Amino acid sequence: MPPLKKPKSYDFIRLKPRKALLAAETDVLIVGGGPAGLGAAYGAAKAGAEVILAERYGFFGGNATAALVNPFMSFYTQKKISSKACQALPIYPRDHGEGFPAIGGVVKNFIERLVKAGGAIPPGGKTGFVVPFDHEIFKLSAIELLDELGVKYLLHSFASGITGIEDEKRDKGRQMQKTNGVVFETKSGPVAIEAQLIIDCTGDGDIAAAAGAPFDIGREQDGQCQPMTLYFRMGDFKKEIFEKYVEDHPGQWNGVYGLLDLIHEATEKGELDLPREDILFFSTPHEKEVSINSTRVIDVLGTDVWDLTYAEWHSRKQLKQIVRFLKKYVPGFLHSYNVQSGVDIGVRETRRIIGDYTLTVEDILSLKRFDDRIALSTYPLDIHCPSGKGTEITRIPEGGAYGIPLRCLIPKKTSNMLTAGRCISGTHEAMASYRVMPVSMATGQASGVCAALAAKHSQTTRQVSYKDVQRVLIGQGAFLEVKNP
Repeated sequence: MPPLKKPKSYDFIRLKPRKALLAAETDVLIVGGGPAGLGAAYGAAKAGAEVILAERYGFFGGNATAALVNPFMSFYTQKKISSKACQALPIYPRDHGEGFPAIGGVVKNFIERLVKAGGAIPPGGKTGFVVPFDHEIFKLSAIELLDELGVKYLLHSFASGITGIEDEKRDKGRQMQKTNGVVFETKSGPVAIEAQLIIDCTGDGDIAAAAGAPFDIGREQDGQCQPMTLYFRMGDFKKEIFEKYVEDHPGQWNGVYGLLDLIHEATEKGELDLPREDILFFSTPHEKEVSINSTRVIDVLGTDVWDLTYAEWHSRKQLKQIVRFLKKYVPGFLHSYNVQSGVDIGVRETRRIIGDYTLTVEDILSLKRFDDRIALSTYPLDIHCPSGKGTEITRIPEGGAYGIPLRCLIPKKTSNMLTAGRCISGTHEAMASYRVMPVSMATGQASGVCAALAAKHSQTTRQVSYKDVQRVLIGQGAFLEVKNP
């Protein structure tokens, strides 16, 4: 029986008015404990603010832990990767040649924490500049980080709305609104937390949208978003057998994905029917384990409950096919097994909250730095086709890094709201670059610093000097220029 389908027409029922427990008041409230939320907590707490972080799951990490997204993608400047070099270590997507980090601060701190705990392979090691990590050690490291920072947090709290909006005086002719707080659905009933500043790190821009901030969804011509992917891990993988197969079959594997002949054979026999044309592997810190990023669900929207339900259903059917295919067709997987799949399917794109500036492809490919930049990125434009097979990757100029302006984090029509992560202001194509986890953590750190300064001086987000934000970020170890060691 397929999942419940979206109704063709809507009938509404009236709900009774209700009360919410006012649980706390704080300087800075961060909604969402994924990479962006952790970065925001780090930035705000280090800048001296009282911080509360609310998360819908019983653990932190967002897509890094709930959706099993792995690894941290490269945040280093990089040279063009040769196909010959890629063949050297088949399951490791390596960034070869020299490279220098474009992100420091919370990202550097957290990766060092993971490495020390035995939960990550450091950049520059055998996996190049990507950073494979252990999801369980990630969860523990996140809690330890927050405890050290003195951040208060509430788990099992799903943000469902806001407590109210107040009109504020016009700012340069624009009517601004102040959001008082956020309502969370919990096992204890509705709980409200109010704050001077609110940072939306939900990924979907749920709170900024509820506060009236404008937003875009998907690509300009049809509104379609990048597809969703359910990650999963395979254990008892025999890497040496697989690498011998790749060595004996040149052209089957380019260092990240491939197996096209085997996929074609299984598809012709009716044993494989996938919306994606290839198989994508990533290493983990564990020798006999590999992370699989190959399910693909198209024509779905991550802010639609019926689409999400369908996506979970359809992706797990794909997972079953892929596991069967790997065990039967691919050398090294004969005795492997599916260790774990994501708690949630991974969502690449939903709302992009329109801010005071919208980042574009031209900005990225021209390596624009911006006077008010608060983070750098080196990750390519990585667009998984919203309507079918194919992935389009456009690398930024060799050795370069582009800037992300503070204005991308400030939603229009709001006075005390900030965004961080993939829902910041940018085009569909630009988002395909800045959506990855290291960049999300960096924009999170910047939003936290800006919020802390606004709370300290009783300012709106636009009244905070970007130079002050930059000064504090640099003091926290963030990079606004590429550091050449």
